[in-house]
Amino acid sequence: MDKLSNNQKRFLRSRGYMLKPVVMVGQHGLSEAISAELKSTMQKHELLKIKIRTEHKDDKQKIMNEILNITKAHLIQVIGNIMVIYRAFDNNPKIILPRK
Repeated sequence: MDKLSNNQKRFLRSRGYMLKPVVMVGQHGLSEAISAELKSTMQKHELLKIKIRTEHKDDKQKIMNEILNITKAHLIQVIGNIMVIYRAFDNNPKIILPRK
């Protein structure tokens, strides 16, 4: 997984701003059902907005790390309880990133 440049992250943040959260992680954390939903959603969307509902900052960080590990995606942005991640499709990427 190549590292994204700041310019590419800025480009993806601007695209992520318009998205609505597709996956919601509840108070009980990352269940098997949510893990499966993340995997299937990443096959349909390269850029994904995820809402994490938790009270504790440590829990949120742990859940975010698990999501990044499951999806093998880049963390683009975190604002409050919303995270935006990106993983290009292997074949025919839909989002064309600017050069590094």
